[in-house]
Amino acid sequence: MTHTEARRVRDAVGRLIFVLTLIALGLVALSLSAGASAAPAQPLEKPKITIAVGGKPGLYYLPLTIAEQLGYFKDEGLDVTIDDFAGGSKALQAVVGGSADVGTGAFEHTLLMQTKGLTYQAFAVLGAAPQLVLGVVKAKAGEVKSVKDLKGMRIGVSAPGSSTHMLVNVALAKVGLKPSDVSIVGVGSNATVVAAARGGQVDAISNVDPMMTLLQESGDLKVLVDTRTQAGTRAMFGGPMPAAVMYAPQSFIQKNPRTVQALANAIVRADKWLQHASAADLLKTVPEPYLLGDKTLYLKAFANCREAFSPDGMMPADGPATALKALASFTPEVKPSQIRLSDTWTNTFAIQANRQYP
Repeated sequence: MTHTEARRVRDAVGRLIFVLTLIALGLVALSLSAGASAAPAQPLEKPKITIAVGGKPGLYYLPLTIAEQLGYFKDEGLDVTIDDFAGGSKALQAVVGGSADVGTGAFEHTLLMQTKGLTYQAFAVLGAAPQLVLGVVKAKAGEVKSVKDLKGMRIGVSAPGSSTHMLVNVALAKVGLKPSDVSIVGVGSNATVVAAARGGQVDAISNVDPMMTLLQESGDLKVLVDTRTQAGTRAMFGGPMPAAVMYAPQSFIQKNPRTVQALANAIVRADKWLQHASAADLLKTVPEPYLLGDKTLYLKAFANCREAFSPDGMMPADGPATALKALASFTPEVKPSQIRLSDTWTNTFAIQANRQYP
């Protein structure tokens, strides 16, 4: 072999070694990458969770039902138990008492808790409008032309202290009446609402769909205040008004951030599903007892309040301030200057959920 030929062989061998080295490095990198992606995610701090809610069959809480029925909680590694109470104030008591870990209820509960020295925080929004309806029953419709005419009457709410009660107080304050100018009666949020309206137990009712649409359609109720739409909500509250939220003690959120993120992920997925759900999708997913034996009526109720559902689980910018103003208008212990509004909600978990489920 000549000197030139030997040099060519050495060069060829060198190039071959170089290529083989690159291939080997690439395989190592690929292996490391696969190992990293296969690495298990950090476990949830508290995978077994109890959620308290007040009146779960109502459309007010539909995203919670959707997340449960479509397995979104299970997808996040959560084993969820949902305890249903007569109203939001009862559900809140369960969270405060420790029998439930988190609550699903009206945002204003977090404001009221702060007046008691407790910091509760909303971390996922179900409702971008309250969906609450205040109406007068048929027997009293002739003498009640406006909210002002309700003075001295019995008004049914889901439970005293719940969001249905809040709507009554805000509506009264707007016409110069006090909460004490009416009598409040707890009537629940299910078929008991219809029984109370038709049985003469109350003169007016503040409640949610599908019961209120049922009473409207049957002629048993004349609507006075309707917050199932954004326009109706702004007319009553003067701005965007957050409704149902998922909330928990701030200490729980700080101690269990991965668990709270998993809950937020499930709710945001449900919110987004509802934005595009067809009638067939809804009827296939909602439990049969929630339909009140009339699928057409249920779908009509859903259409009445479809725009009231949050599109993304995020707290609207001016929502907390609107809720605080409304609550302070009839609750002496709620003094806006003493409320740390930023402590009552966070969008941190909803933002991350929207990144994961765009």
